[in-house]
Amino acid sequence: MALHLRPTDPAGSAARDVILARLAATYGAALGRFFERRVKVPADVADLVQDVFLRLSRMRDPATIEKPEHFLFVTAANVLKDRARRDHVRGGGLHDELIGDDVAGSEIPPDRVLESREAADRLQAVLLELPERTRDVFVLRVLEGLKMADVAHALGISTRAAEKHQAKALARVTLALEDWRHR
Repeated sequence: MALHLRPTDPAGSAARDVILARLAATYGAALGRFFERRVKVPADVADLVQDVFLRLSRMRDPATIEKPEHFLFVTAANVLKDRARRDHVRGGGLHDELIGDDVAGSEIPPDRVLESREAADRLQAVLLELPERTRDVFVLRVLEGLKMADVAHALGISTRAAEKHQAKALARVTLALEDWRHR
């Protein structure tokens, strides 16, 4: 005999909570094992189990479930399908999980980090002030690591012209960074 509960009835609410707690105690571990075999990230298991019971708690009357084990595992499969669909839409799986314990702290003091950022900003500003061809030579040679002959070939200029642009860029960058350091 199924017990029918009304959510607005306080006695029904208490009985409903008892049913939900009993189902969680009975099937929670089994659902956890179900998800452990099917997900890559172990930390997701507890969330998935919780999603199953959240769906169950939204039911008007969970006492009407005739085969709770079957119902819960079908719901679990649907939770996995929904998660996979959501991850696909959001591009899930296209990145590595960042777990705090695996990330070593930086030993670089914050003031050095700030100083480096300011130097990078200054370098960017100087590069933007350079003529386009000179900037292209500098970027390809210094930042991309191309050989001077390859830079010249890529830009359709002679190696000697590329070297002159490189010298001009290095002089401007060096001067700007020295001025910035002595501020």
